[in-house]
Amino acid sequence: MDPRSSLHPARWPLTPALRALRLCLHLLMAGLLVLAAVRAHSAAGTAMALVMGAVYASGSYLPSVRSSQRAAAVWLGALGLSWLALLCLTPEALWLAFPLYFLQLHLLSVRWSLPAVALTAVAAILSYVGHGAALNPGVFIGPLLGAAVAVATVLGYQALYRESERRRRLIEELIATRAELAAAERHAGTLAERERLAREIHDTLAQGLSSIQLLLRAAERALPPDSPAAPHIGQAREAAQDNLAEARRFVRALTPPDLEHGSLAAALERLCEPGRPGPGAYAPEEGAPAVGPRVRFTMSGTPVELPTPYEVALLRIAQSALANTVRHASASRAEITLSFMDASVTLDVVDDGRGFDPGSVRPSSDAGFGLPAMRSRAESLGGTFTVESAPGQGTAVAVSLPLPAGVSA
Repeated sequence: MDPRSSLHPARWPLTPALRALRLCLHLLMAGLLVLAAVRAHSAAGTAMALVMGAVYASGSYLPSVRSSQRAAAVWLGALGLSWLALLCLTPEALWLAFPLYFLQLHLLSVRWSLPAVALTAVAAILSYVGHGAALNPGVFIGPLLGAAVAVATVLGYQALYRESERRRRLIEELIATRAELAAAERHAGTLAERERLAREIHDTLAQGLSSIQLLLRAAERALPPDSPAAPHIGQAREAAQDNLAEARRFVRALTPPDLEHGSLAAALERLCEPGRPGPGAYAPEEGAPAVGPRVRFTMSGTPVELPTPYEVALLRIAQSALANTVRHASASRAEITLSFMDASVTLDVVDDGRGFDPGSVRPSSDAGFGLPAMRSRAESLGGTFTVESAPGQGTAVAVSLPLPAGVSA
């Protein structure tokens, strides 16, 4: 365990629990030192107990002992030497081994703390025997049992602390992810509302003004040249034409950002760039690289200018299909093909992924994404939507929209 890590015990923040444990350790050490000094029955033993107390107190107030493993090792070495000297003077000093266990386990890495605890237990046993005590199981069991309890307590607390830290980081990541999802949902809702308004303006106001303009033009032609109504009809036709142009400007202003600065073909080509297959399509799991299938765009036929609802529908279908490919198909390659024909425009999205059974697909609970939404977009413009797939054989999504009157390839 690296002492520079934030999970190393010597670098843990002093929580209320750790503060209480540290206070208890100070009191335990002070009480045992007083006991050793009183039971030493010699000036040398009392003096050595005071020396050990001074060494212990100095380490408690040195910040480097908590921040540097090397400083902690030096301080523990000095404390251990003073304890061994006191151990030679009085057998009562062996009780100080118990707080030493906790200090070694807390300040040293596992690699060094466990051997240090074992050596401390052996020294306590040897000192007890060296002072002439009779050999019995308690001589060995006491220090060893104390060492085992200390090791289990400290390592168990470390495991709980690491688990708590992992949960805390996970909660922070979940909160951040929830905020990102909320922002993404707001953005998606804004784009959807823009598309809806653009479609409504195009399908109602723009089409109605266009029809009014055609009817006024027919009426103007049917009137005699000297008719007093002709100027008024001309003014009405010009007003309808101006309002039609204004409605079309509204539609262009509400066009999705991907179509603002280029044609549908350019937007689909940008969609094939790494990291651009659709909203959230390349959102990998934590620690995973942002990868996906290699996507290629091709176009056939003579391009024509499509109405905004057509471009929006084809772009959104391509985004949804490619997002499904990235999220579910585990494909290595995908291809988007835009074809302009005499009376229709078609879009194909094909991948070599795992495939699925189209008949087993059920409408998703989000009610706005996936195959049902793609089919709805296509059918709302009088087009067709088909899916060809089978397990292990990839997937092909195709949409065909009839070209509106007056538009031909």
